[in-house]
Amino acid sequence: MEGSTDSVSRDAQHDHSNHENRTSKTVVLLSILAVSAGLMFLPTPEGMRPEGQRLVGVAVLMAGLWVAQPIPMAATSLLPLVCFPLLGIQSAGVVSRSYINDSVFLYLGGFIIAMGIERWNLHRRMALNMVRLVGVQPKRLVLGFLLATGGLSMWISNTASTLLMLPIALALLTTLDDEHSAKQDQTGEQSLSDRLSAPLLLAIAYSASIGGMTTIIGTPTNNAAVAIYEERVADAQPISVAQWMIACAPIGLVYLLIAWYVLTRNLPGATSRDGELKAELSRRLIDLGKPSTAEIRMLSIFALTAALWIFRKPIHVGGFPLTPGWVTWIPEWFQWLGTSLSAEELSKLEEFVNDSSVSMTMAVLMFCVPSGIREADGRVVPLMNWKTASNLPWDIMLLFGGGFALAKAFDTTQLSVWMGEALTGPLQQMPPWLMIGVVCLLMTFLTEFTSNVATVSTLMPTLCAICVALKIDARLLFIPAALATSCAFMLPIATPPNAIVFGSGRISMGQMVRYGIILNLIGVPLLVLGTWLLIKPVMEIPS
Repeated sequence: MEGSTDSVSRDAQHDHSNHENRTSKTVVLLSILAVSAGLMFLPTPEGMRPEGQRLVGVAVLMAGLWVAQPIPMAATSLLPLVCFPLLGIQSAGVVSRSYINDSVFLYLGGFIIAMGIERWNLHRRMALNMVRLVGVQPKRLVLGFLLATGGLSMWISNTASTLLMLPIALALLTTLDDEHSAKQDQTGEQSLSDRLSAPLLLAIAYSASIGGMTTIIGTPTNNAAVAIYEERVADAQPISVAQWMIACAPIGLVYLLIAWYVLTRNLPGATSRDGELKAELSRRLIDLGKPSTAEIRMLSIFALTAALWIFRKPIHVGGFPLTPGWVTWIPEWFQWLGTSLSAEELSKLEEFVNDSSVSMTMAVLMFCVPSGIREADGRVVPLMNWKTASNLPWDIMLLFGGGFALAKAFDTTQLSVWMGEALTGPLQQMPPWLMIGVVCLLMTFLTEFTSNVATVSTLMPTLCAICVALKIDARLLFIPAALATSCAFMLPIATPPNAIVFGSGRISMGQMVRYGIILNLIGVPLLVLGTWLLIKPVMEIPS
């Protein structure tokens, strides 16, 4: 009878907790709606269009819902399709086009390739070999996970990279969880597992975010920022995957090494448990067996995709040509096909093929290339099937679309121009390096509490307008600003990788904040320096 009473009591507490949660979400939702409505119907500020004022209300509504999440983020991302036509901001036909563009398909193709890597277990072999290469001493082990996770995150999502590496790290930590020796028990000394947990797991989370900075497809914020820049700036210079990687990969590598030092400065060198760790790695590699035909073919697809991205456009560093770029052959290809166009029109055909063309070509190819495995009925199994591909993160695609719709509306209503003019005064008093630093600091700490894609989607149009007003190349500000949104390391809610490793139960909030705030603050001057030494010359941004 007593057990039954306890069960009823627990059920009642659970129901009460659910009721409180629903009530809290309702209050938050109503509060955001009230603020949004108030902004729409206040007197219109001087110089702002009425439809621009209504857009402010919608933007605040979306930003509030993205932060508080009383409804799913994907649902919030659909609001422009509802609000813009009804409020006279944009027609339904115009706003719907923001949800399907080449940037969305670039990310779509990249995700299909990443899912193929995961499907055939290639990621585990790559990660384990990377960790084995650097060694098993505590400091080297952390470095190995930093490099492996960062390397994976360059090509697949930060979340996927973290989820792939976390089980390996937890398995290694488990080998250290045996009882302490008598000497350790007497002295009260912390076990190596306890000392290694926070640095190792935080290394995975932080390197996933840092690795994502280094390629356009590494994280949605980079892709979203480039798309907004190319849409918002009239004379925007196209930014290729290769340019971004050449400019940002060295910044990411330096950041990884700084993170390694910050995380491991109190860790020992060699320990008596190195043999066990090495054996654990070897066992996992042996369990994987020899590379299968599917793994080899998937690796070929992956390598070919990376090569086509890198060498698509001519690569110049400081005006010196490194590679011609295969896209320069497109005009000759069209001439061979018999296209009757002028030389000027043919020269523009290079833009017919972009990075999304590569990712979608390789993604479709994966459905055609056999894996070397047959079903029981004799049917050939391809590298990718639709059952696997249907698990794509469609919510991220909608989040992209919502951000692009906001950015486009900021342009058509001239709201970004109005905001840019309002902010130009304070910023024009600053030297460029200080302006970049202030913007990076703002983006870094704002992302601790908001979605990084939402931050980029909301603020990037304004930053582009500021650059136009100040007559400076927008890339000088928006690239470091986009990178800064990947530098939020303090809180579990800041990024999915932070939340994932925090959920392991082996890291305290204090540890994450203590390590994270150091890296947050280091990231700002690093991005300012990287902008002047790498981004500016590689992108050939004029002074």
